[in-house]
Amino acid sequence: MLPDTPAKALIFDMDGTIVDNMRFHDDAWERWYGGHGLPFERATFSAQTAGMAIPDIIGPHFPGADVAELDRLAEEKESVYRETYRPHVAALTGLVGLLDRARSHDVPMAVGTAAAPPNIALILDTLALRERFTTIVSPSQGYRGKPHPDMFLAAAERMGVAPGDCIVFEDAPNGVEAARRAGMRAVAILTMLDAGAFAGFDNVVASVKDFAALDGHPALRFG
Repeated sequence: MLPDTPAKALIFDMDGTIVDNMRFHDDAWERWYGGHGLPFERATFSAQTAGMAIPDIIGPHFPGADVAELDRLAEEKESVYRETYRPHVAALTGLVGLLDRARSHDVPMAVGTAAAPPNIALILDTLALRERFTTIVSPSQGYRGKPHPDMFLAAAERMGVAPGDCIVFEDAPNGVEAARRAGMRAVAILTMLDAGAFAGFDNVVASVKDFAALDGHPALRFG
């Protein structure tokens, strides 16, 4: 049973959480899969793969590819995503208000995302949010993608906070599972899936459409 205590640190996934952009990723993936003559199940793809490192997603399709080739294949997809999403970058409703509230309580914040550095830059720099976060953790730094807990544990360590004192914001089951393995509470952000997708997780303390819905929510308190 995870503690019902005030949060001492917040960790945010990025895609589908800080921004509502997963349909743009799906569009890019559908184009990429089609271009390589591979079947694409759009209805289930994001729920199954969101939060994973891209080499883990595409690697099984190219078992003989080395790291450089996998990076090249990944960039094919990512460049399409950035081109199409760039004009639409917008923070999820209520995000900035929550960041302001956490900062007023001296609560450190981090980002734990499977996104590549150029994708992180697209979101955090376009929205001028990078300086809000104590640290940003991603597989590009050598960490395994979700559902492994590595990125969230690294974020907690960098912030100097125990895992059980962190609350993670996630839109995907892989991310909520990573939080569970890290011993962290999670808030499910319902930009991609409905609340039923997270019903089996005992670490989910709230399921909300956006951050504005967390105003005054008992699961999100600061000491």
